[in-house]
Amino acid sequence: MRDMAFEPSYISLHRSGELKRIGDELWAMMESCELCPRMCGANRLEGEEGFCGASSKLEISSYHAHFGEERPLVGRGGSGTIFMTNCGLRCVFCINSEISHGGQGSERSIEEFAEMMLTLAERGCVNINIVTPTHYSPHVVLALDLAAAKGLRLPLVYNTCGWERVEILEKLDGIVDIYLPDFKYSSGEMAAKYSAGAGSYPEMAKVALLEMHRQVGAAKPASDGVMRKGLMIRHLVMPNGVGGTKQVIEWIAGNLPKDTYLNLMSQYRPEYKAFDYPEIARRLTRGEYDEAVRWARESGLTNLDVQGY
Repeated sequence: MRDMAFEPSYISLHRSGELKRIGDELWAMMESCELCPRMCGANRLEGEEGFCGASSKLEISSYHAHFGEERPLVGRGGSGTIFMTNCGLRCVFCINSEISHGGQGSERSIEEFAEMMLTLAERGCVNINIVTPTHYSPHVVLALDLAAAKGLRLPLVYNTCGWERVEILEKLDGIVDIYLPDFKYSSGEMAAKYSAGAGSYPEMAKVALLEMHRQVGAAKPASDGVMRKGLMIRHLVMPNGVGGTKQVIEWIAGNLPKDTYLNLMSQYRPEYKAFDYPEIARRLTRGEYDEAVRWARESGLTNLDVQGY
């Protein structure tokens, strides 16, 4: 059920016409695409596909009420999750490789995208959760503008791999209510090896996290336990220390408030091409995850989501 006292910040931008203007501005950037850190320069407006595999045609894999997200994002009605097709990071261990690498999805219009948001709201979802939004940020903003005109009042969740250009995030200021980024790697070498040469990942993710926090602050649930605003960081603990978990934790504790929400994720399993890399071709051990939890607690972080194992 929607909190009648809550109004997303994007509503005022919609009323002023600013939301549509920002969407159009992002759309124009696809002429020589620079929406993600790869800045591949593809003319997506003319049908070229970027490194991510997407042209300007919107492709969506699925949408539904999702009950497997973090508890504060689920509430009683579920998180209104919309899975975007394609991805610019392209990790070798992706659990959704058929969507992110294989392009599994259906072409949709901006109007249909907006209707999905409204349908999820009608079903009782507590937010609109856009998964892998980076390469489709223009479409997200334009659809949100249409949905807001028809009464959408749910928080917008930007569910991202964490590898973002701060210049794009600045345009999303006042549009996104909840940032839900991964912080996958502390090492550029590891990022390049497992995510298609994305060696800039750690430094760009750090700058992105600081900007996200500046915009929405630390995530704190409302009295009903539902999150409606704030930064929620995810870190997938990986076997053999591949993600650099200790360094990730130390950076968060040293550069963001101690009550920053951090979900230490224990569910790594080898998928897609992970079996080509012996060091990540197995599941996480209990000892590896317990060590990560200990590091997080010793760092002074107070808002930890520690998963059962």
